[in-house]
Amino acid sequence: MANKVLKSSFILLIGNLLFRVGGYINRLLMSRMLGPEGYGLYGLTLPFQGIFQILSAGGLPPAISKYVAQYNAKDEKALSRQIIITSTKFMILMAILLSIVLLFSSDFIANNIFRKPLVVWPLRAVCLITPFSVVVGSMRGAFQGTYKNEYTVYNRMAEQVSTIVFACIFVYFGMYAMGAVLGSAFGFIISAITAVFLYKKYIDPIFKTEDSLDLTFHEELSLLWKLICFAIPVAITALSEMAIYDVGTIIIGIFMLSTDVGYYNAADPISRIPLIISLSISTVLLPAASEAYALGNRSLLQEYVVDCLRYGILTVVPMCILISVFSCPILIILFGHTYIPSSDVLSILVIGMSFYSIYMICSSILQGTGQPKLPMYILIVGIIMNITLNVLFVKSIGIVGAAIATTIATCILMIVILYCVIRNTRISIPWKNILMIIISNIILTIACIIIPKTIIGSIIGCVVGCVIYVLSLILLRALSKRDIDFFTAYLYKIKFIKPYIEKIVKFIEKHDLIYK
Repeated sequence: MANKVLKSSFILLIGNLLFRVGGYINRLLMSRMLGPEGYGLYGLTLPFQGIFQILSAGGLPPAISKYVAQYNAKDEKALSRQIIITSTKFMILMAILLSIVLLFSSDFIANNIFRKPLVVWPLRAVCLITPFSVVVGSMRGAFQGTYKNEYTVYNRMAEQVSTIVFACIFVYFGMYAMGAVLGSAFGFIISAITAVFLYKKYIDPIFKTEDSLDLTFHEELSLLWKLICFAIPVAITALSEMAIYDVGTIIIGIFMLSTDVGYYNAADPISRIPLIISLSISTVLLPAASEAYALGNRSLLQEYVVDCLRYGILTVVPMCILISVFSCPILIILFGHTYIPSSDVLSILVIGMSFYSIYMICSSILQGTGQPKLPMYILIVGIIMNITLNVLFVKSIGIVGAAIATTIATCILMIVILYCVIRNTRISIPWKNILMIIISNIILTIACIIIPKTIIGSIIGCVVGCVIYVLSLILLRALSKRDIDFFTAYLYKIKFIKPYIEKIVKFIEKHDLIYK
């Protein structure tokens, strides 16, 4: 069962990696085609894209994932199918209503809040995204609930390719920042069509059963209410997560120039790269923890939680260190010398995202064990603190202040929710093993600091740093037998490195360098 979660996490990791890579390619192209000012205008629409998508979905995709997994485990297929249908109908209705609200409020937001009239039409273009995005969210919830995450990967590939192609075409033909937003809209249209096709062909047959579930209108409302009761705290949590990500963008947009927003938005997506891993883990962990909790299997829950936390720390922290240390050459490679002022922002902000990665995993644990309100309360307090710190720091030290404020807020969030997970689930955390992983990361940091911060230096640093990090984990006995088996199962598929991996595994076993 644990292997199912790890395999699903790995599949989602590939999907999220493709999604992020596609997103970065899109942003990279937009940043160069639009310049800092135009890219800043485009960046100001991104928080509104996320906010209105979350409001439209109402937190229902995670609810679909949870309840489909839960009822499938009990072989209640008809009810699983009805959950998807009921949720999708509600989300489409909400999306249409909220698109109308944004359409009529875009003038006020652009002229009265940001005092940037050029952002009016890009905001209006966001209205086209919302209805199609909720269909995509519903289908992906079904994919995750049935552990068919490979379809999420295919769907995201279709979305990203379409977005990049259409955005480049629209911007090239002079539609400026609005063209970039329209590219996203057309990407979601293609994604929605693809998601529905995959669902109809591969997922819907899973729910075919002789049992019928003919609900009356009142009974369907009752089912919807049950889903909403779970989904509202999740939606509020998701909105608060958006605030963690995007408060800096909005505050900079209010107090500073569009160019400054452009600089900040060059660093922001790179800083979120570690979230690819934590998002993959937390997305799969939610239905898995829910299933283990529903079956009353505490040992399985312990296994899920500990493995996911360890793998999160094992992979996220070193990635953050490499990005932070080599922030300047990374920005030059991706965005060009024009965006060098973003390097200090990236060095600080990526550390904050490492803290937030751990928060995301812990949040999924609490949601899966029937406590969705607790992460919500913690995050609401964190967002209030983040907004306050951002206003104070941006006014005094500019865009770097936004990065510092977000990092402080996410660090406090991580500490608080980790304490809540330990207390509420009574899970035993292997602190000694985690300490060894942290020491390995300290060794990695020291090694990277002494390497020149040039483009060639960053490439060498990443390669050497990864080797030093893996050796440190081995010599400090931070890897378990299951860790080695899991990673080698995939590495052995790469034929040219298989002989070297086999030698390393034999060395580890011979010298008993395994965490027990």
